[in-house]
Amino acid sequence: MTIIATRLPLVYLIIGLFNIFIIPETSFGEGFRILDHGASATGQGAAFAAQADDPSAIHYNPAGMTQLQGIQFSAGTLLIGGNVRFKSALGPTVKGDLGGAIANPPPSTIFFTAHLPALGLTNFPNWTVGIGVTSPFALKVDYPDDSLISPILTSAALPLIDIKPTLAYKLNDYISVGGGLDIYTFANFLGEGQAELQQNAAPGNAFGIPAGTGLEANGDDTALGFNASVLWTPFRNQEGNPLVNLGFVYRHGADLDLKGEFLAGGTRLAGATTTIELPNVYTWAIAGWPIRNAHHEWKVEVDVEYADWSDFKDLNLQLSNGAVIPNPRNYGDAWLLMVGTEFKALSPPALPNWDVSLRAGYLRSETPVPSRTFDASNPDADFNAFSVGVGFLCHSSGKLLGVLPCNSFGAKAMGIDLAYQVLLYQARGIHNNQQFLLNGEWDTTLHVGALSFRMNF
Repeated sequence: MTIIATRLPLVYLIIGLFNIFIIPETSFGEGFRILDHGASATGQGAAFAAQADDPSAIHYNPAGMTQLQGIQFSAGTLLIGGNVRFKSALGPTVKGDLGGAIANPPPSTIFFTAHLPALGLTNFPNWTVGIGVTSPFALKVDYPDDSLISPILTSAALPLIDIKPTLAYKLNDYISVGGGLDIYTFANFLGEGQAELQQNAAPGNAFGIPAGTGLEANGDDTALGFNASVLWTPFRNQEGNPLVNLGFVYRHGADLDLKGEFLAGGTRLAGATTTIELPNVYTWAIAGWPIRNAHHEWKVEVDVEYADWSDFKDLNLQLSNGAVIPNPRNYGDAWLLMVGTEFKALSPPALPNWDVSLRAGYLRSETPVPSRTFDASNPDADFNAFSVGVGFLCHSSGKLLGVLPCNSFGAKAMGIDLAYQVLLYQARGIHNNQQFLLNGEWDTTLHVGALSFRMNF
């Protein structure tokens, strides 16, 4: 009873932050995959699968959870702004955005890990458990209702979340393994709680719907995927800290069999179903610490990732009246390169109760979207991303923001991570699209501000 009572403030805090932070991602990534799930990783160009030393390891490399002592919690959010510009081959220009100057609500994540002895399970010293909620696949884009492409798209949303129960085991001082489930689902408190595509009826359409009438196809589902990973540490310093880490992560995609409705002017015309096939993703990572001592740490990491989207052949809409609205996709595969570095000062003289980290990163991503089936709902292209970041970890004798003692709520440390990233998509000329209205020049730029808050118990 004493243990339960002392943990109650922590439980209330986590529940409160859960309600604040679990909201959908709103951005474009490779395909429509989101790559940022923690400000520390964002500041390093998402090159984090070999480091994986904070609770976001649940996403980046579950085996890395064995590096985390005690109970740890983190929550983060992204402020995303930017736009999509389309210069049509027919002349007009169309501008799209994320539903406003900054995506609202801001996309966010939450992670919780526990080394089992910290929960009183001393017979399991090599096990760590965790749970996270992220949005690894998401879309949100809006175009004007009167634009040239309104008969194709006015709005798209995919507020999909991933609930991640995760387990890691330390085989020995060199090798850890980890894995867990990916429970993909939609929730009513996230926007409309379903995937949506909206457009205006074109003149002379096959359904006899008056031109300009708003059309919507929606649907939701819950599907199961899984992930597995390895972290190998061949070299450590005298204090036992890694000098070289190598990581491998496999994420198995799931099939979302969306079931919903086809609406015209808000009136249901038919039931509707379609399938989104999420990709299998493979990540290889290596991190090295040229400097790692009692005063300073310097890490350099390179990650290479392969996303196989080849099973995503179409998004055909099957209507309950027997009609089929074809929507080919025929995605391919994509390679990503991520390079990141972090320099950390441990309890520097100017801030003796703090660890201070400086970060920078670069990311290069290919697109799996072919020109023929390029779509305004996912205006993807190859892109380069550049990021910088800073982190502050406050030990128990310090005060967070000069106000909150860092041992509040029974914590041993509290931390804040900040990052800025710019995603520069290559201008993409589309000339052979199946929808001739989409032919022209597409250009996207996104700006991301990332914030994460962390507590170690």
